[in-house]
Amino acid sequence: MSVPSSSAALPPRRLAIAPMLDWTDRFYRYFARQISRHTWLYTEMVTTGALIHGDAARFLRFDESEHPLALQLGGSDPADLARCTRLATAWGYDEINLNVGCPSERVQSGAFGACLMAEPALVADCLKAMQDVTDRAVTVKHRIGIDHIEDYAYLRDFVGQVHAASGCTVFIVHARNAILKGLSPKENREIPPLKYDYVHQLKRDFPALEILINGGFTGWDAIAAQWPAVDGVMVGREAYHNPWLLAEADARGWGDDHALPSRREVVEAMVGFMATQIAEGVPLKTMTRHILGLYHGMPGARQWRRMLSDPALLRANDPRVLIDAADAVEQRRAA
Repeated sequence: MSVPSSSAALPPRRLAIAPMLDWTDRFYRYFARQISRHTWLYTEMVTTGALIHGDAARFLRFDESEHPLALQLGGSDPADLARCTRLATAWGYDEINLNVGCPSERVQSGAFGACLMAEPALVADCLKAMQDVTDRAVTVKHRIGIDHIEDYAYLRDFVGQVHAASGCTVFIVHARNAILKGLSPKENREIPPLKYDYVHQLKRDFPALEILINGGFTGWDAIAAQWPAVDGVMVGREAYHNPWLLAEADARGWGDDHALPSRREVVEAMVGFMATQIAEGVPLKTMTRHILGLYHGMPGARQWRRMLSDPALLRANDPRVLIDAADAVEQRRAA
């Protein structure tokens, strides 16, 4: 376990990578941190039950380089959330985030996720219980509404009630409704229309709150256009499929013009990291799947993906296959 870093030393949440189930595990997060120093990283959603009744270390382990780092919890029992917040604090997370946005039926069956937007008093109780046991930031991620409730007033009242009752000051808003019945989680990310103006209005109505916007951002023009209206932007799948997007993050978001690593230097850093993980029993294929987008949009990208997905090459569990794949990309670019 690590000593938590001082909140005063943490960068503002100008850009963050969204919590994504099966994607933002510690292997992806280490990779992302090789590209950007300041972007906030979020874990996959971890349920309170998994931490309380399962192998907590498996879910909570992270590399020190991942800071600033937030743990996202899924749950609706204040006592359980408080217990898990204590764990997260002891492990050294910089933020603990409550999931009030996931629309999947499996999550709903546990009475948490987006369905909690119908219960702002319970959300406030949960957040208050979490705040009472930590000095870390406690935040909430939610939608603009649920099902066919389209009024901005619903979002405004939810945030107002939760803030007044809990004191929570950081709200991360996915700018779509969550349809609780009839749409899959994937469809819930695509079909309900984006309403960025609702989130902008929320910031105008609550200027003292920290408001981040999430949903549909695929490039820097779209991201930068949000900063005058809100405090930060959370990016999801684009940062996973096209991770080099993060290469501009430190300069654009925090004015840090440090020398950027090359893709080759990122590859070399990942080789060393993967060697350590393989020695601990982690299969190479568990990690290579997260870095397939490193050469996205460049000549040789297909060769890179092919080699790092080839079962025959991965079977040896030798991370030097990354060097071979990078060599193949560079030869393709030089041709």
